[in-house]
Amino acid sequence: MPEPVTAVIAGGGLLGFIVRFARRRYREFKNHFDIFLGALGLLLSAPVIALLGILIKLTSPGPVFYAQERVGKGGKPFKIIKLRTMKVDAEAQTGPVWASPDDPRITPLGRILRKFHLDELPQFINVVIGEMSVVGPRPERPLFVEELKKTMPDYELRLAVKPGITGLAQVRHHADQSINDVRRKLKYDLLYMEKMCWFLDLRILSWTALYLLRGQKA
Repeated sequence: MPEPVTAVIAGGGLLGFIVRFARRRYREFKNHFDIFLGALGLLLSAPVIALLGILIKLTSPGPVFYAQERVGKGGKPFKIIKLRTMKVDAEAQTGPVWASPDDPRITPLGRILRKFHLDELPQFINVVIGEMSVVGPRPERPLFVEELKKTMPDYELRLAVKPGITGLAQVRHHADQSINDVRRKLKYDLLYMEKMCWFLDLRILSWTALYLLRGQKA
């Protein structure tokens, strides 16, 4: 006896087809969607970036922008672009280390920029030129990637997709301060990669916007 139409839909027939179709289209058009959002974000944030650039020059010596090498999709290195929030040559004495909440290397203005993630705005440039996605695992520095791959074999899996300005790990856990933070965020990154779709990206973007408005770390 043939199954009722409602049973087929509920059981995953038509619904499953729609989900699979949406996911295929998502993967096909994500790059185009990223470029559109990146260009829009860059256009809207340009006046803010210009104003913040003036404030950075007035409050601390050094350049406005800070470019740092990160690891992108497939392990390919690229230069991530940020507004400078630390003193010039901040790592001259320490070498590459994670920033802490009370890091003395961060300028007073830099603390405000970091609190509201305004230092991340120039990364829309990275999105437009195809190095990053709007949503995805956050890119890490080459030295840290090599170290983390030794202790967490699954860490390299997150390099299968483009890194993002924001991601599931960022809206579900605070910034890395210990190896345990990295392990927890890795689980979120891998979960995102398994479930990534339009709906999840939109939820992450909405959560990110909420955190930014509250001045919380995303």
